[in-house]
Order: sequence, then structure tokens, then C-alpha cells
Amino acid sequence: MTLWMMTKAPRTDIVFATHNTEKIKEVKTFFANSSFNILSLDDVGVNIHVVEDGTTFEENAMKKAREICRACGMLVLADDSGLMIDAFDGAPGVDSADFLGADTPYPVRNAKILEMLADVPESRRGARFVCVIAIARPGQEIVTERAELHGQIAHAPAGENGFGYDPIFFLPQFGITMAQMDVARKNEISHRGQALKLALNRLENL
Repeated sequence: MTLWMMTKAPRTDIVFATHNTEKIKEVKTFFANSSFNILSLDDVGVNIHVVEDGTTFEENAMKKAREICRACGMLVLADDSGLMIDAFDGAPGVDSADFLGADTPYPVRNAKILEMLADVPESRRGARFVCVIAIARPGQEIVTERAELHGQIAHAPAGENGFGYDPIFFLPQFGITMAQMDVARKNEISHRGQALKLALNRLENL
């Protein structure tokens, strides 16, 4: 009898430009069955701070990808994402991570948003999550993918599964907030999940 030894093809390492453990967990889950292995900045020992001073999500994602790629010399994915609220003319937008100050806990930020929207009618509580992912390779042109998820701001936070603004982002079609959704479903429909699908398709065809 001949025994065939099955070996997996080596996976290509990709650095995802973040120190955020929750975000890395989501991205690792998404890429689990792909031919790519996700590494965090901590995994590759990169500890530089990229100032995200662009006026668009694309500018910030591309700048971060470019600088991290230069620092580590590897294939890099970098995202910039944020919450855009109709009643605030699209704010906080690219300033989502710094709303009320970079060190302000998200429960405090979420409470403030709900307070600011206390008297706003349902018709003006529309919102969207936006995610842009930039792909940088040494010596190659940077490319981006963009995705959006539309919903509305809830009247109270709910759920324990998400992070950031997830507890106040309500999805009428599901009747729950992003933080009440299980990880598998969230990866399927979220702005980051959709952008990652586009990025993965792009990576597989490089």
C-alpha cells in the first residue's frame, strides 16, 4: 500500500496594520481558510505611529499602508474606517477614532452621541459605517477597496459582541445592533467584512 502524505501549501504572511486586538481577531477569523496568514504589528515588531491626517478614508489607509510596508518590507493591509451620521453631516467620519479625544472610552463616546441625538426624529438617525482597505507591496503601487454598511443610530446601546460604535449601530433589516450579532454573521455583512472580501479577491489575483 502506498501512503500519500498530504501537506498544506505554505501560507503567505500579511501584516495587518493595527495594534487593536479585537480588530486582529476579526481579520484572522476572516482569513482563516485562505492562503494568507495575518500578522499584527506586534507580531512583526513594528511600533511606529502613523499620523492619520488625511481628509478621506482612502488617504489615511494608503498613508498607513505605505509607511508600515516601508518599515517591515512585507505585504501590508491597512484600513481606515469610521462612523458617518446623517444628522451630523457625516461626522465623526475620519475623526471617528478621536471623537471626544483619542483616549475617551467608547461607552462614553456612544453615550454622548445618543445624548446629541436625543431629540432627533427617526427619519434623521441614518448612519453608515465605512471601511477602506489599502494593499501595499514593496515596490508596487498601492491599491484600495471600499465598502459601506448602512443602518441607523439606536436609542440605547445593546450587545456585547462588538467593539467601538457597534453597540449603537442598529440594523433595521436584522432588528439588532452590530454588537448583538455573532462574529460569523458580522464578518459576512459588516463594512470591514465586505472590504476584506474585496481585498482578498484582489490579493488572490495579484
